[in-house]
Amino acid sequence: MKRIIERIDGGITAPTGFEAAGVACGIKTSGLDLALVVSSPPARAAGIFTTNLAVAAPVLVTRQHLERARGTARAIVINSGCANACTGEQGLADARAMAADTAGYVGCPPEQVLVSSTGVIGVPLDSHKIRQGIGFAYETLSREGRATAAEAIMTTDPWPKDTAVRAEGPAGTFHVGGMAKGAGMIEPNLATMLGFLTTDAAVAPSLLRRALNEVADTTFNAITVDGESSTNDMVLVLANGHGETTIDDTSYRMFVDALHTVCHQLALAIVKGGEGASKLVSIRVIGAHTSEEAKVAARAIANSPLVKTAVHGGDPNWGRIVAVAGRAGVRFELGRAQVRIGNIELFRDEQIFTDREPAAAEHMRTGEVALEIDLGTGSHGTATVWTCDFSAEYVHINADYRT
Repeated sequence: MKRIIERIDGGITAPTGFEAAGVACGIKTSGLDLALVVSSPPARAAGIFTTNLAVAAPVLVTRQHLERARGTARAIVINSGCANACTGEQGLADARAMAADTAGYVGCPPEQVLVSSTGVIGVPLDSHKIRQGIGFAYETLSREGRATAAEAIMTTDPWPKDTAVRAEGPAGTFHVGGMAKGAGMIEPNLATMLGFLTTDAAVAPSLLRRALNEVADTTFNAITVDGESSTNDMVLVLANGHGETTIDDTSYRMFVDALHTVCHQLALAIVKGGEGASKLVSIRVIGAHTSEEAKVAARAIANSPLVKTAVHGGDPNWGRIVAVAGRAGVRFELGRAQVRIGNIELFRDEQIFTDREPAAAEHMRTGEVALEIDLGTGSHGTATVWTCDFSAEYVHINADYRT
């Protein structure tokens, strides 16, 4: 039987058995700020989390709940506008109250509710407003609620981000959906921003964790906006088996491919919607000693303010790319290095092709810019990282974030 993976509408509720809602409860001064996603029946769950040591209360609580419920979840509740980070014991109590209040409506143990927050650090969470919002969200749950849920998790995001696919193969048909938020403080560090994924396939917890980690490595962990990692980053996936398709070792690869398609689209949407961004930038490193060294170099280039501002200005300054590669801490042979912008080679084996720079500048005026460097080691390590340009708008957004 032919394998088919096709994009469909429906976002996080495209898989059967999931409903969602997004409401305003007053955490933000305006707009939607609380989202609820509920699975019927209970789902298997897995997550990856920030490695920032200044970890927020909802991350701690969600980790505990995944362990105590042995990878089973009924609901995810998310608020925006307040990170509930650096809030001490009261913050933990507020995160646990979010789970308990949600569990009361859904009819499950609190440990089967996963909690997430995003927004300003160091501000207490208003539990009264959250409790009211959870009740309203529960009353408005529907499959159509995916659009408001995706909107409710935004902070400085310019638009909501969600997507879904339908997959068909020898094991049967299943769906994968997802939504994400993130525009700043985006840097690979186990997870990056907030991402929520659903599927109606039945997936054992060990396979679900394995698939999420594998996919995240080349999607959510291969993007960066500004080199900053938040206190609240997490990616969660729920698999409820409602579609009666079971994923095992023989169908695992197709499940990974479907999950990757969703995560890749969400990851690129985060970069495209980066704070002040006007261009999506792919940075491909080849000729590295290992793929891990290639990723280190690609990430260093992606996070360089000099490279990112040159991209914003349309300046084909290949020297900045070489300079970053040379200080990235990986093996590098200048005498055999090559740099391309788009498909235009500007530097090879210490030869400079100045006459080609106008064509490279023309490529850099497009909305999607491709940079490539061969580190010249003679090995085959390769990696790609996606980022965006730096503009004056990024400074304005972050200078005024709290005021």
